[in-house]
Amino acid sequence: MNLTSKWLGLTLKNPLVPSASPLSRSLDSARALEDAGAGAIVMYSLFEEAVTAEEEAMVRFLHHQDHGHAEAEDFLPDHMDFPSELDRYLEHVAALKASLEIPVVASLNGVTDGGWLEYARDLQDAGADALELNVYYIAGVPWEECEQVEQRYVTLLHHLREEISIPINMKLSPFFSSIGHMVKRMENAGAAGVSLFNRFYQPDIDIDTLQLQHSLHPSNANDCLLAMRWVAMLYHRVNCSIGATGGIQSGEDAVKLLLAGADVVHLCTTLLQHGPGRLREILDFIQEWMARQNFEALDEVRGRMSQCAVNDTSAFERTNYIQILDSHSHGRGVWS
Repeated sequence: MNLTSKWLGLTLKNPLVPSASPLSRSLDSARALEDAGAGAIVMYSLFEEAVTAEEEAMVRFLHHQDHGHAEAEDFLPDHMDFPSELDRYLEHVAALKASLEIPVVASLNGVTDGGWLEYARDLQDAGADALELNVYYIAGVPWEECEQVEQRYVTLLHHLREEISIPINMKLSPFFSSIGHMVKRMENAGAAGVSLFNRFYQPDIDIDTLQLQHSLHPSNANDCLLAMRWVAMLYHRVNCSIGATGGIQSGEDAVKLLLAGADVVHLCTTLLQHGPGRLREILDFIQEWMARQNFEALDEVRGRMSQCAVNDTSAFERTNYIQILDSHSHGRGVWS
């Protein structure tokens, strides 16, 4: 069974790629993912805020504490003696590359156009095969225009492209007025691929304490239908790689995304809940399903149910909405 997949210009042995999660923080769990059959691995994210906050704290506690006590300067530790968040991340990139045979994709998470983008060069030098840029940005002010929001992503990508030569994958949210156009802008700005879709975690309200609380609700299989729809609509309409992420829980979910046209399927919640062995279960399901359907290679599967391949292309658009609503009416409707 040929499961070879192309993603970001890389050749993978199969399309299952664990997305950024705590599982990549440990060499043992990363090896377990590779042993279970992962085609590549995306590392946990290096956050812009974490690095800048650490730098500011170092300045505050080391560089400024000798004010008024010049004679104490020689006794103070040098900030270079302390490994930074970036140093630890770079060491882990190198360790993963030394331990794994599959491609390792580093991950940067941030929203501002600043010096933190220069870290990408260090990640490339540490051996990362590609870089994922996760722009988790909330347009929270009413006067910020949609063009400004989109341009933020484009500008970040442009500057990142100037820093590194390895492939860049953009992880996007579904909250754009024209997702297809946004993907094309990413492609034109130099992205080798996009991952659809990033999830924005929502704050909750505790009605007893009248306090905001932060809660993490795991994704479920229904969440992957949004990605499936847009993967199917973008297949063969963009030239960059398309990764599907969010809600893929089972082998059946993975097959649906591949049929829609995904180059790779990202796994996260299901691996955190069930362990790295879950990846092997999903991989086995894909191969068994392909055997039942008499497919010998994944290229025969990919995009077979995309919008450009099915007879009723309206099923991916507004007509589907009308049909679903009409199916719950009491009488027989025009779509019955």
